[in-house]
Amino acid sequence: METSTTVPEAVAALHAGIGLLTDEVVHGLRAQLPSYAAVSADELRPRVAASLRNGLALVQRWSAEDHRSPQGARRGGRMYDIPATHLDEVTALTRSLPVEDIITAYRIGTDIVWRRFGEEMAVRHGTAEDLLPIAETLRAWADANTLHIVRSCRAGLQPRAVTATDHRRAALVRALLLGEARWDDPSLSGVAVDTGQPDGRPADDGRADGHADDGATDCAYDQNALRLPFRARLPGVPRPDPAPRVPAQSHSDSDDRALARTIDLLRPWLALDAAGKPLVTTVDGDVAGLLVGRPGGLCHGLVVGLGAPAPASGLAKEFTRATQALRAAVGSGLVGAFTRDELGLRATVVAMPDVGEQLVRLRLAPLAERGEDGAQLEEAAAAYLRQGLRLEAAARTLYVHPNTLRNRLRRFEEITGSSLRDPADLAEIWWALTHRLIHGPAS
Repeated sequence: METSTTVPEAVAALHAGIGLLTDEVVHGLRAQLPSYAAVSADELRPRVAASLRNGLALVQRWSAEDHRSPQGARRGGRMYDIPATHLDEVTALTRSLPVEDIITAYRIGTDIVWRRFGEEMAVRHGTAEDLLPIAETLRAWADANTLHIVRSCRAGLQPRAVTATDHRRAALVRALLLGEARWDDPSLSGVAVDTGQPDGRPADDGRADGHADDGATDCAYDQNALRLPFRARLPGVPRPDPAPRVPAQSHSDSDDRALARTIDLLRPWLALDAAGKPLVTTVDGDVAGLLVGRPGGLCHGLVVGLGAPAPASGLAKEFTRATQALRAAVGSGLVGAFTRDELGLRATVVAMPDVGEQLVRLRLAPLAERGEDGAQLEEAAAAYLRQGLRLEAAARTLYVHPNTLRNRLRRFEEITGSSLRDPADLAEIWWALTHRLIHGPAS
C-alpha cells in the first residue's frame, strides 16, 4: 500500500513554516537544557533550521517511495546517514556543550517535529496507516543517528595527556581557594586569565590545536579580577572522609569522572586561563574552582556552594563560605546552586559546630544509651519535623500506624526531657538533628 498524498502535503506545510518550527524547537531546547539556555537563540537558530530541513527532506523522500514496512527505508543503510559536515559540527559542539545534552536536544527536537507533523496530518484527515510507517522509520532513523553522533564524538574527543601546565593550573587554583597563594609568585602577577563571557555564552574550551602551551604564563592570574569561588559535588556522592589534602597530582578515577562531569555542567560559567582551560581543581574529593558568573537554570545534576565575587585576596574567605553552603545543601538533601546566605539557618549549623555538639548532648544523647530503640525514637522525631509536625504524614513516611508514631514521640519526650509542643525545644531538636546530618553522627 502506498503512502497517502497527505504525507507530502504535511511535510510541505512544515517546510513552509520552517521559521516558526525552528523557533519552537529553539525555545524547547533553551527551556529544558540549562547548557543550551546559555547559548543565544540567534546562534542556535541556523543550526536547528539546517537540521530540520535535513529531516524533513528525508521524510519527503520516504513519502515518494513505496513503503510497505519500516524496513523499506533501510535499504543499504544509506537512509540513516547524515552529512559528514553535520557530524563535524556536532563534534565541535561537544567542546562547549555536554554530549548528553546534545543527544537530549536531538530527541527534544524530534518530539516537537513529530507532534507538529501529527497536527498537520490530522488537519488533512490522515489515517493511522499513513502515520505508522513514518513514525517507526523516523524513530529508528533518530536512534541510528544518535548512535552515529556518539561514536563520532568519541572519535573526535580523544583524551589529552595531563601536562605539567595542567598540574600548575590546578595547584594555582587550589592555592587561591585555600589561602595558600604566595603573592611574590610570578604566576600571580600576570593578567593572562581570560575575562570570561559576560553574556553567559559558552566559551571556547581550547586553542585551535586543542593543546595548551606548556608555559608558566598560561597559569598567570589577574589579582584584581572578580571571580566567584565554588565547591561542587554530584548528587548522591558520599561525603568525603576528613583527611589531609592530597597533592594536585593525585586523583582517583572517581575524582576525574566528577571533575569532567562538573566541567560539562558548569562550562558556560567557568573562568578560563589564557589557554582557554577552566580554572578548576579538586579539594578533598569535591570539585572546586572559579566562575565568571552565577550558573543559570536549576542545575539539576549538581550541588554547588557559591561564594561572592572577590579579587584574589578575598577568594579564600569566600571559598570557606562556598564550602559551608555545599555542606549545608548536601546535608539537607538539596540539589542546585546556593550561597551560604540563601541557606539561612542550615548554613549556620555548618558554621557553628560547637553549638550543634552542645545541643546533641542536651537533646539526643539520652537516646544513645538505648541503642536501636533510641535510634528508632530519634528517627520518629526527625520524620515528625520533616513533615511539618503532621503526624499522619510522618507516619506514612515511616510505614507505621499514626498511633505507633504518637507513642514513639511520647517516649522521645520522656527520655530526652523535651517538649515537641515548645517552640524553643523544637528549634533545638531540629538543630541537633541537622547537625548530625551535616557533621556526621559522631563529630
